[in-house]
Amino acid sequence: MTRGWVRCSLADFVLETEWEASPGQVLVLYGPSGAGKTTALRAIAGLLRPDQGRIEVGERVVYDGARRVWTPPHKRNVGYLTQQYNLFPHLTVSGNIRYGMGGETRQERQTRVEELVSVFRLEGLEERRTWELSGGQQQRVALARALAVQPAALLLDEPFSSLDAELRRTLRGQIRAILEQANIPVVLVTHDREEALALGDEVQVLDRGRTLDRGEPLRMLGQPGQGRVARLVGVENVLPMRVEQRYPQDGSMVCVSADDPPPGHPALRLEVPLTDLEIGQPLLVGIRASDVILAGDRLASSSARNQLQGTVTGVELRPPGYQVALECHGVPFRCHITGRSLSEMGIRPGMNLWAVFKASSCFMVAEENTAD
Repeated sequence: MTRGWVRCSLADFVLETEWEASPGQVLVLYGPSGAGKTTALRAIAGLLRPDQGRIEVGERVVYDGARRVWTPPHKRNVGYLTQQYNLFPHLTVSGNIRYGMGGETRQERQTRVEELVSVFRLEGLEERRTWELSGGQQQRVALARALAVQPAALLLDEPFSSLDAELRRTLRGQIRAILEQANIPVVLVTHDREEALALGDEVQVLDRGRTLDRGEPLRMLGQPGQGRVARLVGVENVLPMRVEQRYPQDGSMVCVSADDPPPGHPALRLEVPLTDLEIGQPLLVGIRASDVILAGDRLASSSARNQLQGTVTGVELRPPGYQVALECHGVPFRCHITGRSLSEMGIRPGMNLWAVFKASSCFMVAEENTAD
């Protein structure tokens, strides 16, 4: 296990956070650049000294500011993989994996290297130099080296950032299986939502040096409960609304836009899941762009409770598809579609379309807490 809390000051930036990851668990530190994710990893690894706090790795306390306990990095038994990999170009694949091993016989070290070569599917590459490897192969060598010393915890800092999108998707499944087999706590830093969902058991959202929320990945990244978190994790539509009608028998309610519509536009209304809010109370409603279907005409027979007519105001490439911006009842609305759909429907700015989505695709987002 690794757990603890730290307060670190770097110039005018202050990180105050805590964490806990159990053996076999991947804790994802998620947030934008400058949130403090890498600073947290460096504190755990011992590459910077916090102002205050306590850090445990395995069964050992490696830092305790109150008791003046400080264990240097090379004695913490922590594997740390950065996005640069930092492989040694003068060493072979086997040499890189073997580097840092100690306390074993030469034969035991060789056996360990052979096991890792097999686990990471590097057979036949043992004598190659790192500059002769592909990006994916280099990444696997770096991770094998980090695990070779049998660390008590593994820290991964944006390990897939230098790889292309297709290779990242291929490697994620392989790496997830390897991490489960290693059965050690893993702390992974990323700002990639897909990566966090694919690898994480728990997601902790950081912003401006503070932990905003933490929880199960699908809840945190799919339907986050806080406005600031929703925007950080990329919820494309966060709409200020107020409750207009409640239908407890159906488990739903109707909300109307909190802002007055432009002249000539009817107010935006949405059917959403029922909450404990009363009629007239404000709320923020979140809708993922990927949950929206675009149609050329209103669907006469559909179980989807929300159908909004709008005008296309923009089309933007968002791999692996496109983001289409609509203005619906004077409110900007974003949808995701595939390139094939874009082409077949001939979508272009100025075109009139319908945005269609279920009531269950809507979720309530808590109002911003501006006290801090």
